[in-house]
Amino acid sequence: MKRIETTNAPKAVGPYSQGILVKDTLYVSGQIPYVPETMKPAGEDIKSQTLQSLKNVLGVVEESGLTKENIVKCGVFLKDLSMFSEMNEVYAAFFGEHKPARFAVEVRRLPLDVLIEIDAIAVKE
Repeated sequence: MKRIETTNAPKAVGPYSQGILVKDTLYVSGQIPYVPETMKPAGEDIKSQTLQSLKNVLGVVEESGLTKENIVKCGVFLKDLSMFSEMNEVYAAFFGEHKPARFAVEVRRLPLDVLIEIDAIAVKE
């Protein structure tokens, strides 16, 4: 088991790791839409926050030596499910032809009152 830590995603603000690599499987902790350099939200809207959360996930994935195509599952936590179509538009553009398994749920509240949090599992082939 190896702890993954990178400056390409927001620093963990609690007792957790950005990612944990177990053999060929990487578990990426939920990533909120904070820009790592500033530790501020990427924007106020769901599109900019979705893109930043995905970039943060990818930062952890790439730090472990994997790529976007190694991501096999994502979990999407939305503050408001009415934002689903806008989130989905950004998500689809980010992944292109690669389509990991996914779930999306509405939650009452997210850390630091952001609109979205995304976690992921990636596997070496």
